[in-house]
Amino acid sequence: MEPTEPTNPLPETTLAQLSSRIQEAAQRAGWTQLTPVQAKSIPYMLEGKDLMVQARTGSGKTGAFLLPMLERLDASRKEAQALVLVPTRELASQVTKDAQVLFPGSGLEVVPVYGGVGYGPQLEGFERGAQVIVGTPGRVLDHLLKRNLSLSALRMLVLDEADRMLSMGFYPDMLEVQRYLPKQGVQASMFSATFPQTVQSLAQRFLNAPDFLSLSRDHVHVTNVEHVVMTVPRMDKDRTLVRLLEIENPHQAIIFCNTKVRVNYVTTVLQRFGFNAAELSSELSQAAREKVLAQLKDGSLNFLVATDVAARGIDIPELELVILYEPPEEAELYIHRAGRTGRAGAGGVAISLIITGIEERELKKIASIYKIEFTERPAPTEEDVASIVSQRLTAQLEAELRGRDKLRVERSQRFRQLARQLAETDEGQALLAMLLDDSYHAAAHPQQVIAAAAKAASPRPPQDGGGQGGGRRDGGRRDGGRRDSGNRPGRRR
Repeated sequence: MEPTEPTNPLPETTLAQLSSRIQEAAQRAGWTQLTPVQAKSIPYMLEGKDLMVQARTGSGKTGAFLLPMLERLDASRKEAQALVLVPTRELASQVTKDAQVLFPGSGLEVVPVYGGVGYGPQLEGFERGAQVIVGTPGRVLDHLLKRNLSLSALRMLVLDEADRMLSMGFYPDMLEVQRYLPKQGVQASMFSATFPQTVQSLAQRFLNAPDFLSLSRDHVHVTNVEHVVMTVPRMDKDRTLVRLLEIENPHQAIIFCNTKVRVNYVTTVLQRFGFNAAELSSELSQAAREKVLAQLKDGSLNFLVATDVAARGIDIPELELVILYEPPEEAELYIHRAGRTGRAGAGGVAISLIITGIEERELKKIASIYKIEFTERPAPTEEDVASIVSQRLTAQLEAELRGRDKLRVERSQRFRQLARQLAETDEGQALLAMLLDDSYHAAAHPQQVIAAAAKAASPRPPQDGGGQGGGRRDGGRRDGGRRDSGNRPGRRR
């Protein structure tokens, strides 16, 4: 499904044209006028049309789906009528706060629902009959399975930051939640920064013949590739790349470098941090190149680090992300690099990591020549990564717990006291962190775990142990050269 503009678009609205109830809510929030995404999408929401909206954080999209709820929900009915699925607890909290500013006096109540916290306040919200549920798919599913929550009266479904929900690994939970939705009578909308094929497939499952709006500044258009720039410290570019891949969590990506030496270095860094990465440069034989490209195309390779010469002709239709580790030496090569994503009508992102100074000037030159508008984003921090992977792991563990039978749950109870004891000491916390990292790594990078296990299990030649060096092939390493320690589960940091 390729996104298209509505054939008969609805005219955009203004705040003055909306009901007094919506105007009063906007006034409470201090909004004097609608943002472009609100002006364009609210008419569709009020008419009950399914809608896909391409809009970024900070565009006002939360108001675009909360304001129509004041008209479309029945405050006299104390049951869940709107479900907003979001990728993180931070976003759930933010949407809830916005609703609490807009909803006073309307009779509508909102309850945030996410993992990592107790069930008490969430259950109390359901019992009070909160009409709007804002939550992460995993915790919402928990409540549905335990019959704490019913969606039988649902009128509105919102998938907010759909691309991020998929990157967080929520796709299976979202499909399970879908089983609890009414078969008809639900107006569904999806808000996403990008619409790669994976997000479009999600839309096909949840939305019925949706209209599509893509907003940039004050006009509507379809964009295949978003061009992003991140300014990074000179000595921290490799770690920034690692953090970026952790947060974006793409299934596949190509990382471009200018030289084969840099390609080898970046590949080594990624592999030592546990990523399923391979290199492609002019020094590889033709047979080796073909093998790497075949792995990329069949999906068994997640990350390819390549020079421009080696990467010519690569065509992966659903490649969502390209990263420029450094600006190309020739301006036209930027188009070649960015063009590896956003193909066949799918959306994509090209992110440039630059250092202030020469690299910054080179990218500005490229932008000027090709009239490219770059979006500036802050480089992810270690705190950003910790927050995201913690939420991913919480969702993963909750999903595993849901899938366990009663006997396995009962068996695990014997470790509760140990878990409490470990959590009380620094040494114990280190042990728990190691186990959690192993679990996360096994789920996030399964190919690396399988490869490491296979390598560890492979037969090794006997060592005679005699004489200087004793016939060792590992240059004297104590681990016998069996595997690179950076590739072991849980040793990415």
